[in-house]
Amino acid sequence: MPLRTLKPIVIALSLALSAGPAVAADGNQLPEIGSSAATLISPAEEARYGRELLGEFRRYGYLVDDPLVESWLQELGHRLAARSDRPEQDFRFFMVQSRQINAFATLGGYVGMNAGLVLLAEREDEVAAVLAHEVSHATQRHIVRSVEAAQKDALPITLAMLGALVAAQAAGGDGDASQAAIAGGLALMQQRQINYTRSNEHEADRIGIQILSRSGFDPLSMADFFGRLQRATRSQGDAVPDYLRTHPVTTTRISEAKDRAAKMEPASSTLPLGRAINPMLPGQWREGLDLASGPNPALFELARERLRVLSAATASEALSAYQHHNEDRLASEAERYGRALALLSNGKADEAFQLLDALYQGALASSDSHRLWFAIPRAEAQFRAGRFDQAEQAFESLLVQFPRNRAVALSYAQVLIEQNTRETGQRAQRILRPLLASDLDDAFMQASFARASELAGDTVRAAEAHAEAAFLSGRAEDALNQLARLKEREDLDYVQRARVDARMAEMTPVVLELRKRGIRPGQTERNVTNDRQSVTDW
Repeated sequence: MPLRTLKPIVIALSLALSAGPAVAADGNQLPEIGSSAATLISPAEEARYGRELLGEFRRYGYLVDDPLVESWLQELGHRLAARSDRPEQDFRFFMVQSRQINAFATLGGYVGMNAGLVLLAEREDEVAAVLAHEVSHATQRHIVRSVEAAQKDALPITLAMLGALVAAQAAGGDGDASQAAIAGGLALMQQRQINYTRSNEHEADRIGIQILSRSGFDPLSMADFFGRLQRATRSQGDAVPDYLRTHPVTTTRISEAKDRAAKMEPASSTLPLGRAINPMLPGQWREGLDLASGPNPALFELARERLRVLSAATASEALSAYQHHNEDRLASEAERYGRALALLSNGKADEAFQLLDALYQGALASSDSHRLWFAIPRAEAQFRAGRFDQAEQAFESLLVQFPRNRAVALSYAQVLIEQNTRETGQRAQRILRPLLASDLDDAFMQASFARASELAGDTVRAAEAHAEAAFLSGRAEDALNQLARLKEREDLDYVQRARVDARMAEMTPVVLELRKRGIRPGQTERNVTNDRQSVTDW
C-alpha cells in the first residue's frame, strides 16, 4: 500500500486512540454480571484518588471548613448512603465554597456539593435528592465502568474507521472521503460518550429516587429540583453552567422522575429504618447518627443561611444580604441567624450576641442538634466582644452537654488558641486529642491541634500534626520533608522516632507516585473538577 494511502489511516488511528473514552450503547443498564471493572482499579486506589481530589480542593481553599455545616452534610449524606445498595462502602461528603449550582461524585465514594446548590434549594429533601443521585453514581461505579467501556469500544470503532478509509482509497476516493471517514468515526465515539453519560444519569436518577424513599425523604423532590434547575437555566440565558450543557435537565427527565416517584412504596415497607451504618465510619460521624429521622426543615434553613454567609466573597457582602432584615421581628428564625453571623464576621460582636442570645433562649425547648447551632456562635460572639470568662463558661457547659462533639471541640479550641498563651494551648490540646485519635484524616483537626501544640510547647507533636495537615491538603512532599527534618532532631525518644519512621514509610509511596507524574511541591495536575473521567457531575 503506498505511503499516501497509509498516512490518513495512521492519522485516523492516532486520533481514535487519543480521543475521549468511547462508551457503551444507550439504555438504562445495570452493571454487567461478571464485569471486569473491578480489575481496572482497586478499592484502595479509588480511595487514594478520592483523597487526592479532596486534598487539592483543600489546598486551594475551595472547601467550607465549618464544623457545623460539615456535621449537617455528613449526617445527611451518610443517612442516604446507609440506604443504598452498598451500605458498606465508605463515603466522604464535602462542601465547596462556590456559589455555582453543582454537585459531583468521584472515585472512592467522595461526593462534593457546591454551596450554591444548597442556596438554590427550598427544602432539605431537594438537597437529599442531589446527594442520593451522587451516591448512586458511586455505588454503580459509573466512572470505572466508563473507562472499561472505553477500552472495549476503542478497537471496534478504530477498525471501522480503518475499513472505511481502506474502502475509500480502493475506490479511488480523494482526501475528502478519507476526512469524512475520520469525522464519522470520531462523531460515533462522541455520540457513544453522550449516550453513556445519559445512561448513567438515568440510572442514577432511578436508584437515587429509591434511596430517597428508603430514607424517609420525599421521592418527588428529585423532580422538584429538576424543575428548579430548569427554571434557573432559562433565567441565566447564555451564562449556563457547563454541567447543565453536558447533563441537560429536560422535560422528559422531569416527567420520568415524577413517574418513578409515584411508584415508590412507603419507606417503612421497603427497608427497616434501623438498618446499621458502615462500621468503618469515623466516630464523630457515627455517634448520634439517627437513621430513623427524616427531613429537618429548621436545621436545613440554618445550614443554608450559614452557607450564605460563609460563601460570600467578603464580610460586607454577607451583611448586605441581610440589610432588609433590620426589622428582626419580621424576619424568620433562620434569617435572623444569618444576619447575626454576618454581623459577627463584620466585627460587630455585641449586636451579634444580642441576636444569638435571643435565638438561643427561644430554642431551649428544641432538640439538642437545633440548639447547638445557636449556642456555638453565641459563645464565639461573647469571646469576640471581650467577655472571655463568659465565653469559656459557655463552652465548658457545651462540652458537658455534648461530649466529643466535633463542632464544639473545634470551636472552643479555636477560641483558646486565639488567646495565644501556653496554658490555653495545653487546654486546646486536651480538648482535641480524643477526637484526633478517632479520625486521623481530619485536616482541620490536625491543623488546629498543630497550633495548640505549638502554644503548649509540645514542638514534636506540633511538627507531626503540621505534616499531617500538609499531607491531607495535597502537599505530600512538603509533609514528607517536614517529617524528615523532625527525624533529624536529637531529642526524639524511641517512641517518637518510631512513629515518625512509620508515617514516613506510609507517605513515601504517595510522594514517589506524584513525582512519577511530574508533580513536585507547589505544583498540581490539571483542574481535576473538569476531568470527566475522574468526576461525575450532577
